[in-house]
Amino acid sequence: MRIAVLSETDSAEPRVAAVPETVKKFKALGADVVVQSGAGKKAGILDDEYEAAGASMVGSAADAARDADLILKVGRPSAEELPHFKRDAAVVAIMDPYGNDDALKAMADAGVAAFSMELMPRITRAQVMDVLSSQANLAGYRAVVDGAAEYGRAMPMMMTAAGTVPAARVFVMGVGVAGLQAIATARRLGAVVTATDVRPATKEQVESLGAKFVAVEDDEFKQAETAGGYAKEMSEGYRAKQAELVKGHIAKQDIVITTALIPGRPAPKLVSEEMVASMKPGSVLVDLAVERGGNVAGAKPGEIVTTERGVKIVGHTNVPGRLAATASSLYARNLYAFVETLIDKESKALNIKWDDELVKATNLTRDGSVVHTSFQPKTDGPASEAASLGLAKSEAGKGSAAASSAH
Repeated sequence: MRIAVLSETDSAEPRVAAVPETVKKFKALGADVVVQSGAGKKAGILDDEYEAAGASMVGSAADAARDADLILKVGRPSAEELPHFKRDAAVVAIMDPYGNDDALKAMADAGVAAFSMELMPRITRAQVMDVLSSQANLAGYRAVVDGAAEYGRAMPMMMTAAGTVPAARVFVMGVGVAGLQAIATARRLGAVVTATDVRPATKEQVESLGAKFVAVEDDEFKQAETAGGYAKEMSEGYRAKQAELVKGHIAKQDIVITTALIPGRPAPKLVSEEMVASMKPGSVLVDLAVERGGNVAGAKPGEIVTTERGVKIVGHTNVPGRLAATASSLYARNLYAFVETLIDKESKALNIKWDDELVKATNLTRDGSVVHTSFQPKTDGPASEAASLGLAKSEAGKGSAAASSAH
């Protein structure tokens, strides 16, 4: 069994899909591990560290992927890489499948079995494989660090001989994995923290971290969560009341962090131009959803926009990648935990159980076709239209519940 770890073709992606720790574990499972030279350099891992862990180093992606049974990457393989993969090879990565039909078709045409880590079901046995959580956790932390770096004042209250410095006020919008970590980090830095979410259950989580919960807590709010823990769509009337409350609250904040994403759909707009304009000069907004259209009006991917009133809107992309070493370590562990379920311990060979719920949830392509029901090519007709509408409703519920970054 040959496992290949490739460098990322996207120059903006510093993470790597395996670290020396997981290379050793793959070797213990009986695999030959081949790593493309320089794959870990941006994450602070040198080739000799991989070699010390038992990996073989090769110079090119073509050489690394040749005859590999399993290929590990951070991002989806490029069109240039696919011809080097043998047919029936398993490819595991963050595939970003929504709206990328051509890329899915290319993987199907290449004959590979593609697995998308971000589609991992949120069940108990898959927690250790949950890349969305591991990476969103880091994104929430980094959002506060980036916000504090752009904010021209101290975060904690300081009592000095020259006078008292007031604590910064931080408002977190969306209390999923990223939001909870942002709250915890801002609290550690000494800020006064508030947060909001449409799910009633998050109020207790917010308060347990020492922050104050901000929401219109009427009867509709109290019933805004399904039995499965997902958010129900709120009425126009409720959304208007919540927007009015948030509008008044944002005007008093120093740093606002937004984390809301809906899989397969544009990010919901949470902060309007009017709200941005109401903030004090020197205030900062950090938009973790900027790659999906953004939660903040005026946010631009990869840029820090400064408004006429001196408010900064931070739109860093690939925020987990801004902590490349830590993000790679966690991602590599997620990958190993999943890949281990695909390997037969006795024969020490790849043995994918296609009826396993983890495999069915993450497998995009197989035997030359796109097999995942959510991403199969659309066919005309009422039945397919109904199925499409059902999926849209399902994904909307998931996104509202997660309310976290999907980097």
